[in-house]
Amino acid sequence: MLTPHVLTIGAELPPAAQAPSDASTAVWLVDTDDREGAAARLAPETLDPAEQQRAASFKRKEDRRRYVTSHVALRVLLGAWLDLAPGRVRIGRAPCPGCDGPHGRPMSADGPVHFSLSHSDRLALLAVGPLPVGADVETLPAASAVAELAGQLHPRETAELKALAPEERPAAFGRVWVRKEAYLKGLGIGLARGLALDYVGAGDTPANGLPDWSLTDVAVPAGFTAAVAVGTGD
Repeated sequence: MLTPHVLTIGAELPPAAQAPSDASTAVWLVDTDDREGAAARLAPETLDPAEQQRAASFKRKEDRRRYVTSHVALRVLLGAWLDLAPGRVRIGRAPCPGCDGPHGRPMSADGPVHFSLSHSDRLALLAVGPLPVGADVETLPAASAVAELAGQLHPRETAELKALAPEERPAAFGRVWVRKEAYLKGLGIGLARGLALDYVGAGDTPANGLPDWSLTDVAVPAGFTAAVAVGTGD
């Protein structure tokens, strides 16, 4: 289980963000509700026009604030990695490995850095490093969602969930989901690859066996579950 760094927007960045000299992937957690005021002050000079337009499109103020905070946090970390002002970081998309469309992994045109952002409810999870990476955080699912979706997973995962007591299934399903999402985001193809193809396991630790990728669960507050997937090379 990986313990993430905690990012406080508006405060001085810790050495893990300022000096990534060990060339390892760093994982960060942000409480978007706690840091929304600082993020809102930074947003006009930090977010690019596309991000500002996307933020304005949210109907719920809560969703808009959480989007702004998580994306400001991402740019702060990328700016520290690339030694650029956060507002000067250029973010785009790599080609999709499935169809070659412009909706693959997010990427920066400013240097050799890989990153992934996920947010759910009040938490944002960010991973930044030298290798392809995917991150996912989710609130624990309702029992009804588990019953609806469990059959779409890898057959071994479906069997593992079925063998558990009903009250244990939401947490186990949540582990499967974030591991799978992190891996698929790392690939850059997302859920278009499907949920049944890859086996990540429903147990307390991720299954090993994804070619050229490692999976790690991330420690998050109660009511959430999270994971990161890191490639072993491009």
